[in-house]
Amino acid sequence: MTRYMLDTNTVSYLMRGDIGVAKKVRNIPMDAVCISVITEAELLYGLAKRSSGGRLRELVKRLLDRIDVLPWDREVAIRFGDLRAHLERKGMTLGPLDMQIAAHALAEAAVLVTNDRAFLQVPELEIENWVA
Repeated sequence: MTRYMLDTNTVSYLMRGDIGVAKKVRNIPMDAVCISVITEAELLYGLAKRSSGGRLRELVKRLLDRIDVLPWDREVAIRFGDLRAHLERKGMTLGPLDMQIAAHALAEAAVLVTNDRAFLQVPELEIENWVA
């Protein structure tokens, strides 16, 4: 079974009701959809910055209750170190959190679902864009 790891921007589109993202999520078994704990942290940070947003807080809480949040482990850390060194040797870089999410998707052999073109520079990373 293919695993689909949703990047933070894809989750944001889902929370805003993007038709393309919502349709894809509905058509895939929930046990095939996951997020990195890094994405969970980014979502929680976004909520912490807001003084309001009760509806959004509830949406994020429901999502986090239903979706598989994958923890970082040694295998992910190894992939991160290798990926960061590889990109630096090539003169390329990603933001620190994006680099962690990319390494996590690689370690899990998951398709990273993102609308962020920066991930295209990561070798061997399978990417899908579900944004309509």
